[in-house]
Amino acid sequence: MTPAPNGEAGSGPLHDAYLAARLLALAPHALGGIALRGGGPARDLVIETLRAQMPQDQPWRRLPGHIDDDRLAGGTDVAASLAAGQVVRQRGLLAESAGGVLTVPMAERLREDLSGRLAQALDNAPSPAEALTLILLDDGVESDERPPLSLLERVAFECDLSGVQMMTAAPHFGENALALDAVEDLPDDALVVLAATAEALGVASIRPLLFAAATARAHAALAGRDSIELADLEAAARLVLAPRATRLPPEPESDADQPPPPPPPPDNDEPRQNDDPQDQQKDDAPPEDRVLEAAQAAIPRDVLDQIASGRAMRSARGGGTGRRTGSKLRGRPLSARPGMPGGGVRLALVDTLRAAIPWQPIRQREPSVREGGMIRFRRDDLRVRRFEERSTTVTVFCVDASGSAAVARLAEAKGAVELILAAAYVKRTEVALIAFRGSGADLLLPPTRSLTRAKRALAELPGGGGTPLATGITLARQLGDAIISRGRTPMFVFLTDGSANIAADGKPGRPQAREDALAAARNMAASGCDALVIDISPRPRADAEKLAEAMRARYLPLPMADARKLQAALATAQPEPRPAKRVRR
Repeated sequence: MTPAPNGEAGSGPLHDAYLAARLLALAPHALGGIALRGGGPARDLVIETLRAQMPQDQPWRRLPGHIDDDRLAGGTDVAASLAAGQVVRQRGLLAESAGGVLTVPMAERLREDLSGRLAQALDNAPSPAEALTLILLDDGVESDERPPLSLLERVAFECDLSGVQMMTAAPHFGENALALDAVEDLPDDALVVLAATAEALGVASIRPLLFAAATARAHAALAGRDSIELADLEAAARLVLAPRATRLPPEPESDADQPPPPPPPPDNDEPRQNDDPQDQQKDDAPPEDRVLEAAQAAIPRDVLDQIASGRAMRSARGGGTGRRTGSKLRGRPLSARPGMPGGGVRLALVDTLRAAIPWQPIRQREPSVREGGMIRFRRDDLRVRRFEERSTTVTVFCVDASGSAAVARLAEAKGAVELILAAAYVKRTEVALIAFRGSGADLLLPPTRSLTRAKRALAELPGGGGTPLATGITLARQLGDAIISRGRTPMFVFLTDGSANIAADGKPGRPQAREDALAAARNMAASGCDALVIDISPRPRADAEKLAEAMRARYLPLPMADARKLQAALATAQPEPRPAKRVRR
């Protein structure tokens, strides 16, 4: 068996990032690009390694965060057109980067219109020589702050360098490398191995499989081989499939009840007698198991924990701290749209000029136009600015403060509120608290991100009495409507055992109280708000699960929960960010 590429004896995230950069330089069109998360100096070293392997005359551009459509795709050069008195076209950044590399800084904050343009450019390259190679620089901190999925699906490699502490120089890969065309295509059995590995890891898209096949060929070329070997498939699974895992492979079935296999025939090969039995067992393992083992070993520990708890690290769009909403005056600027300024809507002067300049030769010849300025405008030329801002997420704790367990429940809620508020200045998060007991429900803490105010309001909380669950849910729905009307996103967390004994009219009686609670839960579901029902009874109860089902909420039995467990459960169940709402004026 031919050895792996020179320098591939090491391991770790930085080593894999170096290898990915070398493979990308060998097959940029087939692999699309690379996403580098965190890393600081380590990321700079990987980029330098990639740039050193690329042709020196290859374009290397950087995408400005404030770029507009005309600069990106090409359009009218306003300054040159005004100076020349005629339309002057400018070349777009995508055209300048054709056949080269485009670096996207802070990719986790990339606007959706820009990510769509880049995805279209990757898909519609006229030829491999004009294909675009992307480097996505991901500076996200939270697990759900990720670059757009439309771009992550179009680059082969995702390398997380956020945990790298020791800098090492790039290994010497591919001293005997071959051209990619010299390597044969993957045989059917190799494709079956990669497909089985992807299925076991929950990778549903076909693009990662294509990238894995291209990575295996590039890895073989880097090692100087013209055929695919098992080491190439292992590298492809480790670099391409492992970062995209959404579930853990199923545990192998126990063979304790099966009879032991017959002993192997004696081997006359003397050196094999001293081999390690574990190594020999590994060599005898099926290729599918070895490739899957290599992929699973490359999944970071925190991602394994999230997958095991039912939530993959990936998300469709970065930033899970509230939905994006349109704004007239503030936020991240979006591309301009036709419209009339006024009422707080700003005129986009440069975009208005771009729209008007191409029509000037015709308008200058119009006899009805009086002598006037250099540029003649029409109503259809006017463009207005649009902005996009991320709304605040308000986590509303709805606590069952009735009965003998009220003190413990309220203490848990207090601790969770304080833990979440401690991070409120990092993430746009606010917290509110509703307690229901006796015959009614009270808003004990209106939405706030002030830790001092929260501690003062939570210092003394009432407890005991009946369980007016329907009243508590109704108050939560009313608070949710008020939160939405202010442009914020509510997330409800109900801490209850689901056992109601006070009806909506304040009268005792379990049957009517249960029906009123389910009706209020269905009303909450109709609002479309995200909710989580945490069953904190000593043993999970069917009442709480039925309540969650009626509310279309996630159900989480969490007996004997403390504040940190509640905070972790809330982070796991946090909803994915919703699509941005655009304002067209």
